[in-house]
Amino acid sequence: MTVLQVNGLATHVQQVRPVPPPEGPTPVAVLIHGTATDSMASWYLTLAKPLAEAGFQVVMYDLRGHGHSERPPSGYRLDDFVDDLAALLETLAITGPVYLLGNSLGGTIAFCYAVRHPQRVAAIVTIESSPPTPEWMRRIGRRVAALAARLPNEDALAEIGAERGQGAQRRAEAVRDLLATTTIARELPASPPLDAAAIARVTCPVLCLFGGDSAVSELAPAVEALLPQARTAVVPGQGHGLLVRAPQAVRDLVLPWLREQVQEQPGHHAVHLA
Repeated sequence: MTVLQVNGLATHVQQVRPVPPPEGPTPVAVLIHGTATDSMASWYLTLAKPLAEAGFQVVMYDLRGHGHSERPPSGYRLDDFVDDLAALLETLAITGPVYLLGNSLGGTIAFCYAVRHPQRVAAIVTIESSPPTPEWMRRIGRRVAALAARLPNEDALAEIGAERGQGAQRRAEAVRDLLATTTIARELPASPPLDAAAIARVTCPVLCLFGGDSAVSELAPAVEALLPQARTAVVPGQGHGLLVRAPQAVRDLVLPWLREQVQEQPGHHAVHLA
């Protein structure tokens, strides 16, 4: 396990390098997971290896307070997560345009980073996510509040274990502890949204995936209106857990699209995306 000091915090970081390395510059894919029960494991088990096999240098990390990263008592505004991403790239000496892939809140972090640093982002892929619009931030607030109300109940944790297995129960217990020992439940939902003018600073290509059975898919028209260059795709029969429950469908949509974007970048012609 690799732990680096990133923005003052001990941060769990993993990299998967292409073998053999591609000729010319190696494109870098940074995978950003969501909040609560999510961690870098959702990427490790789904897209990390296919991306590395395709010729990408893959970077994954646990967000502050999640997984094996340090859990400070405060500092959970959206801007704090974006600061962490910027510091991670600096720590790893990654200076060229990167490909940001974000799941749920991870996609929002990717959008916010691109607003701040449009020249540092080659393309964005999001799964079940949105830029930080007022509606999306309200949804995040409702979700966090629901978890904070439910998870302290031991019967609720036992029910999760009975329905979804002991792994799901352990993840729920970790979320309970995160909510109980930090200010994330207050700080994250209170993060100010961005207006349309700010979001328009995201000029790179964007691919947004949604589950057909997820309420987040209702936001697809708003994303398309805010980012005219965005391509959206809906996977029927899937909910918010699209990434981990339908990884092949995600790969089938993401990898060919990334191939098109990489081919537009000077010198990145050696990737062999299926």
